[in-house]
Amino acid sequence: MNRRLDLTVAVFSLLAVTVLARPFVLVLSPDDILNSPAAPDGEAPPADPTTQNDSADWDEFGDYPQSEEELDPGSWRSIFEPDQFKPDTPAQQDEQYYTTVSKLIKSVSSGDTELMEDAVSEIEASASRGVPHARSVLGFLLGTGQMRKQDKAKAFTYHYFAADGGNMQSKMALAYTYFRQDMFEKSVKLYSELAEAAVNSFLISKDSPVIEPVRIHNGAEENKEALRKSRGEEDEDFQILEYQAQKGNSLAMYKIGLFYYFGLRGLRRDHAKALSWFLKSVEKGEPRAMEFLGEIYARGAGVERNYSKALDWLTLASKQELFSAYNGMGYLYVKGYGVEKKNYTKAKEYFEKAADNRDAGGHYNLGVLYLKGIGVKRDVKLACQCFIVAANAGQPKAFYQLAKMFHAGVGLKKNLPRATVLYKLVAERGPWSSLSRWALESYLKGDVGKAFFLYSRMAELGYEVAQSNAAWILDKYGEDSMCMGESGFCTDAERHQRAHSLWWQASEQGNEHAALLIGDAYYYGQGTERDYERAAEAYKHARSQSNAQAMFNLGYMHEHGQGLPLDLHLAKRYYDQALEIDATAKLPVTLALASLWIRKNFPNGFLVCVIDSLPEVYPKLEEWIDNMLLEEGNATILTLFVCLLTVLYLRERQRRHAVVVPGGVAMPPNPNELVAPVPN
Repeated sequence: MNRRLDLTVAVFSLLAVTVLARPFVLVLSPDDILNSPAAPDGEAPPADPTTQNDSADWDEFGDYPQSEEELDPGSWRSIFEPDQFKPDTPAQQDEQYYTTVSKLIKSVSSGDTELMEDAVSEIEASASRGVPHARSVLGFLLGTGQMRKQDKAKAFTYHYFAADGGNMQSKMALAYTYFRQDMFEKSVKLYSELAEAAVNSFLISKDSPVIEPVRIHNGAEENKEALRKSRGEEDEDFQILEYQAQKGNSLAMYKIGLFYYFGLRGLRRDHAKALSWFLKSVEKGEPRAMEFLGEIYARGAGVERNYSKALDWLTLASKQELFSAYNGMGYLYVKGYGVEKKNYTKAKEYFEKAADNRDAGGHYNLGVLYLKGIGVKRDVKLACQCFIVAANAGQPKAFYQLAKMFHAGVGLKKNLPRATVLYKLVAERGPWSSLSRWALESYLKGDVGKAFFLYSRMAELGYEVAQSNAAWILDKYGEDSMCMGESGFCTDAERHQRAHSLWWQASEQGNEHAALLIGDAYYYGQGTERDYERAAEAYKHARSQSNAQAMFNLGYMHEHGQGLPLDLHLAKRYYDQALEIDATAKLPVTLALASLWIRKNFPNGFLVCVIDSLPEVYPKLEEWIDNMLLEEGNATILTLFVCLLTVLYLRERQRRHAVVVPGGVAMPPNPNELVAPVPN
């Protein structure tokens, strides 16, 4: 637990801290939307230099036969999922590459520095021969300083040539590097390619829910609830659900099918198992499984593709008022799959039914119809409105369409920063996000070294959750994190520096807890030189994200003139804001305001000296109480309670003294009020 120099923060640090990056909600102003005239039916829109190759660029009803392996060459899937990844006879250099990476991963898991040195040497040799994927891994190792001296310039060079050779993860690393430097013309180009590959990996007729990487910590503590739910078949809740399914519960069967179909709750995606459970669920009368059976046959997921069967199942689902099934039916009619011929009128009708019932896919597909002018009068403005609704409902493809509009200036005013952010959101859903699942599985098995290595790789690609998880592992596990430095295990300095860098990157992407920890690092001189001014800057960044702890810390620094001007009124304002944001901060804020009142009314008094000396006395007192009486948290509260009683006692004694003063003197103001007493 971090200790601020005043006792009051000890309780405040026990409060719940929001550690998630802020959710993305798309809000556009009227100025963002271009008022382009719509083209009559059957006619092409007016010529526009920004819409060249329009048909190819905007065709979102195409088929994407590429596998995840084709979309993410050099992926480590064959290492972590050998049972599901069965490549054709690999090239000799690829086989050697995977053997070396396996050795590298084994070394970070076991902490064998000699094995890692051998693996890194082999990676260097492969990179010198021009193997793109080896260059990507070497760029990662040099960028983080693992078994080689950290060299950002060389790391960038290796990633550049790896990306040029087709490695998508190096493209992610380069795009994120440009993004951090506001080089949007370069980052938007890379992120657009990555987002397209991500879209190609999505499901055809119905998008899976956006599954964010699991945050393994909650503030300073392990996120035990989230981790428990991610244990897959070992989770007690899943075992109970499976027992209910085996006893014939149709809803339990449906849920298990859902888990296997999307790969939820820590389970590996398994379309064959999903199909089996959905069929059993339908036999027991569960209508929701019908829709997924329709999608399975439309995609050919675990079965031979059969559009006629897909339409039959979707039609049955729609008759049960499962309105999202209309979206799949509309897709089949717009493509002419499983029906006599294409029918845009029916497709539009079905998309509208889905959209009218709040289905994000329906809004999205209506947007595509209006954008392309398929069976309707082309209306880019209406298409944009459909995409915005779909995007705010979490539809990844809608983010992709809006990104393209901002990128090309079609329907929306050209805005490269916004296009980049939207492309990045979509790109992070690409096949390379499997790194998160493998990292989580490793962590749950107690293999912290492997988890840290994988999260570090993801962090380099720009994933905020991975940056936060990797930094937390360093802080939580210390030497047990198996952090590899320039010449073996990380020194304390290397570990602190790496954690600081990761927290900073997470902070840049909206993680308020990260900004708070950076402020603490500068304030206390943890892994860096103590610098109150930089600490204040970090706390201000966290405050801008409505972090109550940061507001409290800024108030304290104003109260004591540390890195900020001594200003008791500003200190009170920050304390009050902290209480407005988090009502559970009442006790520490009350104590802080009491301290302010004493400091204002008795600036040179004995009590101020006592308060200022508490930081030195408190650790010793807390240690004694901790060893002799209570746990740390209870000791903190007990100490604070004693301090509060002391303040109240002194105030009461002063009040009694004021009553007998000749001529009468006003009572001291309420400690919540930082104003001078008004004479009678």
